[in-house]
Amino acid sequence: MTHVIITGGSSGIGLAIAHIYAARGDRISLIARTAATLEAARTAIAASKGVDAAMIAIASADVANEAQISSAMRDCEARLGPCDILVTAAGIVHPGPFETLSPADFERQMATNFHGSVHAVRAVYDSMRKRGSGSIMLVSSGAGLIGIYGYAAYCASKFALHGFAEALRSEARPNGVSVSVCFPPDTQTPQFDGEIAFRPLEAAIVMGKVRPWSAQEVASRIVAAIDRGRFEVFFGLSLHAIGRFGSTLKPILNWWFDRAIRSLRRGRR
Repeated sequence: MTHVIITGGSSGIGLAIAHIYAARGDRISLIARTAATLEAARTAIAASKGVDAAMIAIASADVANEAQISSAMRDCEARLGPCDILVTAAGIVHPGPFETLSPADFERQMATNFHGSVHAVRAVYDSMRKRGSGSIMLVSSGAGLIGIYGYAAYCASKFALHGFAEALRSEARPNGVSVSVCFPPDTQTPQFDGEIAFRPLEAAIVMGKVRPWSAQEVASRIVAAIDRGRFEVFFGLSLHAIGRFGSTLKPILNWWFDRAIRSLRRGRR
């Protein structure tokens, strides 16, 4: 029976992934900061038909704190066995022009989105490597493929995940460990609802009015990619094109972004 550990598993994409694996009969461990939200998530998953509540573990930890996440992962493995699949879905976003972001705002996004994923991987990687098996899915973002106005910190953290995934994949593959990275688009989650309130108008203009994907749609694609051992997972034609042909497309897109922002600012005068 597979043991799946999901950071950020109490809501959004992480929770949707947990529902899929629980429905398969797998053992699930959810890690997030808020104990009450974790309890609610466990209750919701356990309420699903055929799910054994004893096969769901929860642990409260801030992924940005290496000691906390390491302890939480050890507790989950002690209860449900070694981690077979790790999904790092924990993340935060605080948009705003660079000059308006405090150093703490910037560092918190890097600490959670990038270092938090690295901490989680470190907690299970050595065991996977020694066993010669295991899968790691790093959840980046469409913002990890192209820079977006007002998202300097978030883009930096998600771009970093892609580089980490590429390097780790080369190291892990000979040891039987699969490493993947995915780039979800705007997804309807509690975090997205909070982000929209702070999204700069310039970002909204260049990103356009696109229907957010549901967390269930994104989760289904992520799980299917893990099943197939795919390295990169893109969502929708636009992100797939940027992911595959970015060096060609980005100069054109950046020209268009700059033009749209100049037009917006002229209209404000």
